[in-house]
Amino acid sequence: MAKEVYYKDYLQLNKILNAQETESKDAHDEMLFIVIHQAYELWFKQVLFEVNSVIDLFKKPEILDNSPDLYTVNHRLSRVVTILKVLVQQIDIMETMTPLDFLDFRDLLRPASGFQSVQFKLLEAGLGLKMDDRYGKQYYTSQLRPEDKDVIANYEEEVTLLNLVNKWLERMPFLLENDHWADFETDIDNKEAPHVYWAAYQKAYENSLGVGETQNHKLFKDLFYAKERLEGRNLSPLACRHALFIMLYRDYPMLQMPFQILNTLLEIDEQLSNWRFRHMYMVHRIIGLRVGTGGSSGKGYLKNAMDKHYIFKEIADLTSFLIERKNLPDLPVSLKQRLGFGG
Repeated sequence: MAKEVYYKDYLQLNKILNAQETESKDAHDEMLFIVIHQAYELWFKQVLFEVNSVIDLFKKPEILDNSPDLYTVNHRLSRVVTILKVLVQQIDIMETMTPLDFLDFRDLLRPASGFQSVQFKLLEAGLGLKMDDRYGKQYYTSQLRPEDKDVIANYEEEVTLLNLVNKWLERMPFLLENDHWADFETDIDNKEAPHVYWAAYQKAYENSLGVGETQNHKLFKDLFYAKERLEGRNLSPLACRHALFIMLYRDYPMLQMPFQILNTLLEIDEQLSNWRFRHMYMVHRIIGLRVGTGGSSGKGYLKNAMDKHYIFKEIADLTSFLIERKNLPDLPVSLKQRLGFGG
């Protein structure tokens, strides 16, 4: 017989509901401040749990394009997006605290700061934000205890979701299976192009460019035709080509889920940006131009971080190279069948 489970015991509510110890004696809003930040950390824990599980799935030697794994990846990443939306909405509750309410206990918090959130730093690192790409990287772990610095340093050595997405995109088979392309019709002779399809697509893309967009011709070749990954970029030319192909032919059943995954990654970036934006204006509203309790420049730091910390921006960049559906090169019949689960 299974043991009986009691609600309060299962959720360990004695621990959770007695974990709010205020530094002040009579500052009413300090309780709200603590509860909101504890709620943030609980949600960060869940988001990390989801992201790490997706990383484990992408570490598999192979993920079939119509496999349950891809559906699981997108489902869990979509959950991350939903949680991030909740984190943005929680700022509405925080903003019920006025600047004077916060001053009642603000000085008692020093040098504690949200900048010391280890879980949020792990989340950014796990998604793919590199140390060198951070604003104020010299201060990134300066306020942490040695044991927390070690946790982050060790995690930074692990493979990131962005690394694994790059490898997953590189493995996309549809432009690598030569049997499908024997019947591809094109009279374009472009020895620079890595594949007969891209010779045709480049021509169609160049014909779509308007006034003031001629520089995109060079950028196209730099991103898609380079022999090696460009300096400062995370996605290889091969991964960029395959990601663009997914975006262009997303209406085929085999590419719908890969497209949704790419789109969900962009939504994660968007919600993190929304959170940083709301956080920045909340800080400005409550402390003005004063420094943060941890010693940061407050609003100034948050604005610069918001402008720089885009993790999946290279995927968003690829939309610069889309053309209208009616102008897309016509795919070989055998490949269309393959993309429709027919091959």
